[in-house]
Amino acid sequence: MNAFPAQLESDRAVPPARQWLAVAVLSLCTFIVVTSEMLPVGVLTPMAEGLGTTPGTAGYSLTITGLVAAITAPVVPRLLGDFDRRAVVAVAMVLLAAGNALTALAQDFTLLVVSRTVLGIGMGVVWSLAAVIAPRLVTPRHAALAVSLAVSGVAAASVIGVPLGTLIGEAFGWRSAFGTLTASALLLAAALLIALPKLPKPAPTPDAAQTGGRPLLRTPAVVVGLTVVVFLVTAHFAAYTFIRPVLETSTGISAAAIAAVLLTYGVFGLIGNFTSGALAAKRSRATVLLLALGILVAVAVLALFSALAAVAVAAIVVWGLAYGGVSVAGQIWMTRSATGNEENATGLYVGVFNASIALGAFLGGTVFELAGMTPLLWTAAALAFIALTTGLLGPGPSTSTREEAPEKIPCPSP
Repeated sequence: MNAFPAQLESDRAVPPARQWLAVAVLSLCTFIVVTSEMLPVGVLTPMAEGLGTTPGTAGYSLTITGLVAAITAPVVPRLLGDFDRRAVVAVAMVLLAAGNALTALAQDFTLLVVSRTVLGIGMGVVWSLAAVIAPRLVTPRHAALAVSLAVSGVAAASVIGVPLGTLIGEAFGWRSAFGTLTASALLLAAALLIALPKLPKPAPTPDAAQTGGRPLLRTPAVVVGLTVVVFLVTAHFAAYTFIRPVLETSTGISAAAIAAVLLTYGVFGLIGNFTSGALAAKRSRATVLLLALGILVAVAVLALFSALAAVAVAAIVVWGLAYGGVSVAGQIWMTRSATGNEENATGLYVGVFNASIALGAFLGGTVFELAGMTPLLWTAAALAFIALTTGLLGPGPSTSTREEAPEKIPCPSP
């Protein structure tokens, strides 16, 4: 049995090049989605000036988008019915374009709230469906690689998207950066309709009986997986949001060196994404636990030895490698815990993931203001430890779901 949704019978004759082109378009969509979400970080100061508000207030635009996406993602799969999933994602990209266009035109914080709400809806739809659609586009033996590629757009947005958007903002103004994202989203909406086959509602599979017809939140492996994600993602964003102050105050390295370190973090995050996808295709639970351990060790080492520049950089590299794989490995855990109900499971997963991002940023800011950097790092380490312990003690995906890939999945260079 395959742990991913069965490939559509009508698509089995599609040439491999066409299959991977479709996956690439899907990956570009997640890239644009997350770049749109995170770009305010890179243009925050001029954006705040243009809106006549403070950087702190403008920064809430990320919280708005994340919370709207968190609400949208679990709801959308329940409302789709028999709609063609290809058309749904294309419409969502048009919504994303509209959100970016409204952001570019915004003159005050009120319109910014509206624009980021629209953007959050589009983001929730695309992110919740991308990992479910991807394995339907390729042969079953390449399903895990397709998911890794689709989700790689998330990591690539941090490494390439936000810096590139920031450069455009510096050269032509922050509104131009959002205008560029508007045009990109519209082009990808058209590309989805051209490159992807029609994708009707997935047919029920024999594996669906594995969940016994239980609601997702009454399926133990699903609950454990979500709990691990909540603690792990919250831990990450609580600490990583303030990684620049750690490096500035503890190591004393220059701003240029910090930029290079963060770029290195992003590159290793991409490597972690693909490596974890290949590993999770064989052992999803073990992979997630290994990633949790990596984040725990990296954050704890930073808390203990942040004054040693070489050690701090090594810890950040490990951190990037570990966290880069969380999204795809967690996704595979969820699909294997809710076989036959992948769309709803993925929507729930994306919703919880985005809510955890918002929670982590809020918790990190609160602890940082009240207690400082070292207590914040230990708080994040404690959360990662809870995630690891929960995953070790609770049930994982059913062993009756095949955890062995039919063939070795290649791990391409990002």
